[in-house]
Amino acid sequence: MKLLVCISQAPDTTSRIAFTNDNREFDSNGVQYIVNPYDEWFALVRAIELKEQQGDTVTTITVGGAQCDPTIRKSLAIGADDAVRIDSEPTDAMQVARLIAGYANGKGFDVILCGKETIDYNGSQVGGMIAAILDQPFISNASKMEMDGNKATVQRDIQGGKEVIEVETPFVLSAAKGMAEARIPNMRGIMAARTKPLNVIEPAEAENATEIVSYELPPAKGDCKYIDADNAAELLELLRNEAKVI
Repeated sequence: MKLLVCISQAPDTTSRIAFTNDNREFDSNGVQYIVNPYDEWFALVRAIELKEQQGDTVTTITVGGAQCDPTIRKSLAIGADDAVRIDSEPTDAMQVARLIAGYANGKGFDVILCGKETIDYNGSQVGGMIAAILDQPFISNASKMEMDGNKATVQRDIQGGKEVIEVETPFVLSAAKGMAEARIPNMRGIMAARTKPLNVIEPAEAENATEIVSYELPPAKGDCKYIDADNAAELLELLRNEAKVI
């Protein structure tokens, strides 16, 4: 089987967040980027596990500029066979989905996997859009996936329980916690990643569906108020009238 894993890079969670250009652009100065954890820990690692079990091939695909190459190389070090980078700056979910779907169309990928969301925008949109463009089934927030020939049994966590779905390839899936255990690249994988193919291709035409008007940081947290343990009435008063949570 041929597996395609969508990889994006995201700011490290310890990065300082700031905006430029009248709050219309994210300030990337001094920001450390990592592979989006949902893409890496769950989608990519599960694809590599399937490769180890049944000899699948794993290709990663990323929309971005040359600054993404180090994070792509990490994906290769973990175990992907090769990588594709569409040389275009990602601007919105629809543009990314159109570019990935345009590349994947007609290339015989059995499963396209992505993380359930990115940790910077948390949109959870790209996977479903890719499936819609390619006219393929889409399963979101999958926590387990087992393959038997061209049929997959997928489990999702839902309100109050679990849902089990059977689907035949080709399909698109977004992976959530439980799909796989995170892996750390070993020295052999890091050395091998240097010689694995990273194919840079020119983007097809893909228009945005949205545009960013402005960013805004959340309001600063106020000072903590300490209430005497014996004064439950004051605590209730503050929760009801000031915090407005009850």
